Amino acid sequence: QIFATVAMLDGQLVAIKPVQKRSLTVTAEVVLELNWIRSLKFKAINPLIGACVDPGKICLIWAYCGKGSLADVVQNEDIKLDWIFKISFITDIVKGMIYLHDSPVQCHGGLKSSNVLIDNHWSCKISDIQTPIFRSGEKTSILGTHQISCRKLWTAPEVLRNPIAYHRGSKKADVFAFGIILQELILRTGPYGHDDIEAEGKQAYIIERVRECGAPPYRPVVGKGLVADSITELMRSCWEENPVDRPSFNQVEDVIRKVNKGKTTNIIDQMVHMLSKYADHLEELVAERTKQLEDEQKKTDELLCRMLPASIANDLKKGKTVLPAYFDSATVFFSDIVGFTKLAADSTSFQIVDFLNQLYTTFDNVIDKYDVYKVETIGDAYMVASGLPVPNGNKHAGEIATMALDLLTSISAFEIDHQPHKILQLRVGMHSGPVAAGVVGLKMPRYCLFGDTVNTASRMESSGLALRIHVSPECKMVLDQLGGYQLEERGYVEMKGKGSIFTYFLTGKEGFKKQLPSLDLQAPLSEHTFK
Repeated sequence: QIFATVAMLDGQLVAIKPVQKRSLTVTAEVVLELNWIRSLKFKAINPLIGACVDPGKICLIWAYCGKGSLADVVQNEDIKLDWIFKISFITDIVKGMIYLHDSPVQCHGGLKSSNVLIDNHWSCKISDIQTPIFRSGEKTSILGTHQISCRKLWTAPEVLRNPIAYHRGSKKADVFAFGIILQELILRTGPYGHDDIEAEGKQAYIIERVRECGAPPYRPVVGKGLVADSITELMRSCWEENPVDRPSFNQVEDVIRKVNKGKTTNIIDQMVHMLSKYADHLEELVAERTKQLEDEQKKTDELLCRMLPASIANDLKKGKTVLPAYFDSATVFFSDIVGFTKLAADSTSFQIVDFLNQLYTTFDNVIDKYDVYKVETIGDAYMVASGLPVPNGNKHAGEIATMALDLLTSISAFEIDHQPHKILQLRVGMHSGPVAAGVVGLKMPRYCLFGDTVNTASRMESSGLALRIHVSPECKMVLDQLGGYQLEERGYVEMKGKGSIFTYFLTGKEGFKKQLPSLDLQAPLSEHTFK
C-alpha cells in the first residue's frame, strides 16, 4: 500500500510534498532553512532529501516510510495496538522532539499524527517539519475549508489566536500537539475523539472553541482507567491553556520512563534491529545513502556560494552575523558595452537576455582563473573586485589587470547571434583604494561594496574608450610596484565630481601572449556616452 505521492530518486523511493506556489526565489534564508532541516540526523527524524525549485513543480522531497503515518495506523482497526506498541510510539516521538528542540531548527511548527510516520521497523519518524520561508507565499485558496480546518486540530490556542507571531510555531505549541496525539493513541480516534469529526462544520466549531478560551478551555474528553493515571495527567498538562504551564519534552520523557519503570520501550525496533544485522550489504547501503545526502548538501552549499563569497556563505550557514568590513586596499573593475542602448533598441527583449547571458557566461568562465569576486551585473555593466573579502596584499591590482586583458581578448571571438557582423565594443575602467563591504538585505542578500573607490572605478569606466582598459593613477602605482604591466599615458580627463585626472591605458603585460582587439575596430567617439 502506498500512503503518499512517491517517486524514485537515485534508486530510493521518496515522498513528494507539493508546495502550492508557481515560483520560488532561492535566497540565502531559504537555503539556510533547508540546510538546517537536512542536517538533522537522528533515528526518530525522517530525513529531508531535498527540494525541487523548478517553476510550477515546487516541492519538498522526504524519505518514504512504508507503513504510512501514525494516523493511518491508529485508525486502522485491523492493526492491534497493545500498550507495548503505544508506549513504543510515544517514546519515539518524545525522543525525536527532544532532539529537534535541541537543534538549530528548535521546533516542528506543525506536529500532528499524520506527519509522524511509521517505517518498516514499526519505529516512529517525525516528518514534515515546517519550512515557513520556503513556503512563503503558498496559495491555500485551492484547499477547501474542511482541509484547512483539519490542519488546525492539533494547533495550540495561542497559535490560533496569533498565527503571524507564531509563524514558525513554538516548543510549547509542539507539546500541545503531542497531547492531542496522546489522546488519539489512547482512544484510537481522530483528534478530540469525536465520531462525527468529519461532519460539516464540526472541525471549525472545535477550532473556534479552542481559540476562544472558555471556562474551562475546550479539550478532548478521555475517560479514566484507559491508561495509567500518570499518563492521563501528563496528557492534560500538555493541553494547559498557558504555554508556561506545559511540560518540556525532557519532562515528558521522565514521566514515560517512570511509567515504564526504566525498561526499554522500543521492543519492536530492537527485535527488527537484531534481524537486520544479518542482512547482506546493510553497511554498504547506509554508506551509499549517506553519500547521496552529502552530495545533495554539497549542491545546496555550491548554490549559496554562487550568491555570496564562500567565506561569507559559510558564516551565514553557521547562523553567524556578518558584520561590515573595511579593506585598506582593493581594486574595483567596471565594464560596459559602448552602443548598448542602440543595440537594445534594434533587438527584442529575448534577444538581449540571450546575448547578455552568453556574454556573462563567457566572462564568468574567464574570471574563474583569477583571485577576484564578481560583485554584480546590472544591464550591460559587469562589476568585479579583488582584495576582498579575503585580502591578498597588493596582488589585487595585478589580478584585475590580467583579468581585464583576458576579458578584452575573449570578446574578439565573441559573436552576437542576432547581429553576427557587429563588433562588441567593451570598455573597461579600474581603480585601486580603500573599500567597505558587507551583506545587505534579508531577501536576496547581496555582498555590496561602498566608498569613493567604487565611485571612482565607475567613473573610470564611463569616461573610458571602447576596446581600452582605463586605469587610474592609484591603480597604476600598484601595478608599477608589481612590475611587468605595460601602460600608456592618456592624459588629463575630466570626470564628474572628480575634476581633471591624469589617467592611463593598460596595453599589455609581460608574458601575456593573447591578441587584444585591434583599435582600428574601435567605435567612433560619436557612439560613446561619457559620464
